[in-house]
Amino acid sequence: MRLSFLSPRTLTAAALSVGVTCAALPASAGLNQVIELHILQGTEDFAAATRALSDAAAADCQPAAVQGPYNAAFDAWMEISHLRFGPLEKDGRINAIAFWPDAKGFIGRSLGGLIAEEDPIVQHPQDFSSVSVAARGLFALEMLLYDPQYSGYAADSYTCHLVQAVSFDLARMADGIDADWRDEQAPAMRSAGQPGNTTYLSDDEVTQALYTALLAGLEFTEDQRVGRPLGTFDRPRATRAEARRSGRSLRNVVLSLQALRDFSEALADVQIPVTEAAFDTALEQAEGLNDPVFAGVDDPTGRLKIEILQQRIQAARRAVEGEIGAALGVTAGFNSADGD
Repeated sequence: MRLSFLSPRTLTAAALSVGVTCAALPASAGLNQVIELHILQGTEDFAAATRALSDAAAADCQPAAVQGPYNAAFDAWMEISHLRFGPLEKDGRINAIAFWPDAKGFIGRSLGGLIAEEDPIVQHPQDFSSVSVAARGLFALEMLLYDPQYSGYAADSYTCHLVQAVSFDLARMADGIDADWRDEQAPAMRSAGQPGNTTYLSDDEVTQALYTALLAGLEFTEDQRVGRPLGTFDRPRATRAEARRSGRSLRNVVLSLQALRDFSEALADVQIPVTEAAFDTALEQAEGLNDPVFAGVDDPTGRLKIEILQQRIQAARRAVEGEIGAALGVTAGFNSADGD
């Protein structure tokens, strides 16, 4: 089974058309716990971390001063990156924050164009949202801070100001996500089925949206964060690993699994020993790899360990389906290849 990253309304239509079923039960008893402890804490953390990043870049925009706050912001992003609906969808934020995979190299070309032309947009960071999403967000900033082609810039150079503009833009989007979750999305989920709520017509839709986000987050980590560098046995693709320039590829897998385990526990609101054991096994495999950017895919022994990690994540996804899906009375029966 594969899941798409769908909006609540689109998700509901897809569910009705292909037979996704939700038992006629109230919203999960864990809804408030999911919202308060997992989602709103995560959006607050991301907003705070990106503000710190923007402040650091404004004070000193050279790589040595910005890399630490940058990694803290990326860590905070991993707390909420699986919530690909609602506020993260709004205004294309998800792509502007994390334009990855970038299979065609748009990030480098977009940044190179801005730098070559010395586009004055960097002098007006409040308007930076008008540039291509490939020149915005965490992955554009990673290239500026870590790629030798860009990272040797001097203070007060155009690239230095570009770093400041990208950092400011990230903080602006993170603040918007946090505000939208608190002011709009969370109230809409809590008032599902009440008169005037056109986002969630029933508690079942809330359950379905959250459950789908959980499974889709696991799928993304399994297929993209691990699967892309694995490639095939004959053609491993280590350079396709997420955030390899900053050495975060494995770290992102670990942080995503930790966030999704927390999400699972909050959403289920019951004992889930099979799911917790599956997550623990996957995390143990990841933490034991000692391969920050999945360079081991080029070596048979290293590749086997990464393949086992992928299998462990798949097992966690299946445990979620069998244990949490059953507890919530939710069955998903559509394939992401049929979506988007």
